[in-house]
Amino acid sequence: MARACGGDRDAYGVLVARYTADAHRTAFLLGAGDDADDVVQEAFVKAFRGLRRFRAGAAFRPWLLRIVANETRNLQRSRRRRSAATDRLAQTLPDAVDPDGPESRLLTAEARAALLAAVHALPDRDRRVVACRYFLDLSEAETAQVLGWRRGTVKSRLSRALVKLRPALTTAAHQEARHG
Repeated sequence: MARACGGDRDAYGVLVARYTADAHRTAFLLGAGDDADDVVQEAFVKAFRGLRRFRAGAAFRPWLLRIVANETRNLQRSRRRRSAATDRLAQTLPDAVDPDGPESRLLTAEARAALLAAVHALPDRDRRVVACRYFLDLSEAETAQVLGWRRGTVKSRLSRALVKLRPALTTAAHQEARHG
């Protein structure tokens, strides 16, 4: 990290190789969808340009993921300006289960689809905090840093989001109990 901050492009290349998958997953889960590659590329460029502002001793991953989150937010604003009808939520999470496909017959796939649909339906801020904590497995502190919120805000929003998700989780659990 110190070498990258000192302008060593090869050292920065090592950081890019190490954190590209995390950055891509973050962009995708936070709403970049098919544009995740572009968001990640722009985030790495901005991170490189901002290395002189990187605080020595800080963790690079949360700092980078915050840039990715900001770039994703910028992309979403741009999408909203172009078309209010764009379904951003359909692009935020991994492949949904095809209701006509063989996966729909599997109970776990149905439960997963129900949960993903419930996450899709959450308001943007709730979806972001759930994605960071549970899909990206970030700590509360890292989630706060990535989203630019206070830690207490992460806790309260996560709590509210889980309350909103509880009916979907309960329904999925009842379905599994009936068929299991």
